[in-house]
Amino acid sequence: MPRQHASSYESLDADFLILGSGIAGLWAALQLAEYGRVLVVTKKDEAESNTNYAQGGIAAVMSQFDSIDAHVKDTLTVGAGLAKSAVVRRVIAAGPDMVTKLINIGVRFTYGHHGKQKSKLDLGLEGGHSAPRVVHAADLTGQEIERALVHAVMTHSNIRLLVHHLAIDLIIADDTHGRRCVGAWVFDRLGRLIKRVIAPATILSTGGAGQVYQYTTNPEIATGDGVAMAYRAGCRIANMEFVQFHPTRLFLPGAGRFLISEALRGAGGKLRNKRGDFFMAKIHPLADLAPRDVVARAIVAECRRTKSRCAYLDMTHLKPAIVRERFPNIHDRCLELGLDITKKPIPVVPAAHYMCGGAVTDLQGRTDLAGLWAAGEVSCTGLHGANRLASNSLLEAMYFADAGSRSASRFHPALLRRLPRTVRASNPPAVGSIAKERSHWNSLRRTMWDDVGIIREKAGLGRARTKLRHLIKDAEHRYRTSGTNADTIEYRSATLVGWLIAHCAMSRHESRGLHERTDFPHTDDRHYRYDTIIMRRG
Repeated sequence: MPRQHASSYESLDADFLILGSGIAGLWAALQLAEYGRVLVVTKKDEAESNTNYAQGGIAAVMSQFDSIDAHVKDTLTVGAGLAKSAVVRRVIAAGPDMVTKLINIGVRFTYGHHGKQKSKLDLGLEGGHSAPRVVHAADLTGQEIERALVHAVMTHSNIRLLVHHLAIDLIIADDTHGRRCVGAWVFDRLGRLIKRVIAPATILSTGGAGQVYQYTTNPEIATGDGVAMAYRAGCRIANMEFVQFHPTRLFLPGAGRFLISEALRGAGGKLRNKRGDFFMAKIHPLADLAPRDVVARAIVAECRRTKSRCAYLDMTHLKPAIVRERFPNIHDRCLELGLDITKKPIPVVPAAHYMCGGAVTDLQGRTDLAGLWAAGEVSCTGLHGANRLASNSLLEAMYFADAGSRSASRFHPALLRRLPRTVRASNPPAVGSIAKERSHWNSLRRTMWDDVGIIREKAGLGRARTKLRHLIKDAEHRYRTSGTNADTIEYRSATLVGWLIAHCAMSRHESRGLHERTDFPHTDDRHYRYDTIIMRRG
């Protein structure tokens, strides 16, 4: 088709614009629909998000044998000195209410047996938790939450979903109200059309950036678009060095990005090396239930020591019926690939899983830019610090979507009625052909995996930063000359996010939480107990 001219675009408006359709975006949409017209932009289908792949659950204190104080303590401990105690307490205290709200909209969590009745929520135990508190729907919690939220959103008359649409950049305006976000440029990948969406309140809920790494558990849409847009718009970005690598991605031919949930270790699974030896008890007091960063590094070290490509998660000592009932999805998927996990150990490797850094927000989800909020993995709220406690992510996403929606609903509605006098984001380039060549992605992903991965050092980080600068120039060149298409938009975001991760990692001369440097192996509370902040100049 002919290229669409840069000045030719379709204009839309809404009272509230939401970028992303995970738990944060969909929950925000439902709350804001009570106050005005909501437009949700999502890159693929409405249910495709990192939320949809969350197997474990949502952490909340739902038992008399647990306490808010204990959950707070666990979160702060795993956060390795950088989690903000005030934020942690506020979010953790809201956990039971968040779970109740999800139940009220139709999420079908798993219940345990009390006598002959299934009457109490079944609470799982995961790494770093001192008590069972992971509310789950078997081993497909994210998928079940997405199902209920998508149904509620699709049946609400005040919410419109734009599927297969990619946000390109935020639209920034200067007028009597100051510098503010007034919407976003969006690319319709099916209609091959650029759209300008104007809204007085925009919520970023675009998820993470696992696709910048060679091995990840994230879906293809996780290319860091929201962080890149926020950085380009002048927002503070924090703690990008803290990338969580999930210890156990399935390592079988044809398995793709399939995740082996931490809940298997919570249920009694144990890690072995290729010789059959258990090794976690020698590394951490919590053994196989140590925090994820500890387990991921232990697997890498053990694989190097034994010259193996993977480790093995052993469930064979547990009753087969219990394994099949508690983990039906994992059991069936492995069986499809020729592995019965009740009889043989599961081959696993670490993979990029979750981004603890992102756009800085306050407790109401507000970013540095008026008119822009952020919720979920795209944000840096202070809850996770240097490492995320397992299953705190869905809780954080829902809490800040809830708080951000309340804040956004109070934003001046009259702003919508006046188009910006001065827009500080130039029109995107013309629509181009669909890019099919992907070798440039391979260069990015290998660089990130080899030099900005689980274990880092100065020389590798330096190489990566230099390489990433060249890749950013290449990405911008492709974006400006090849025309707007899905590949150029995502590659432009991913290269910038990769550089942000490498830059922050180079700046932190210590090892803390998810950030491990062989040249600075110790934690330095005197000089580095603070967030790594990076902000665009000019």
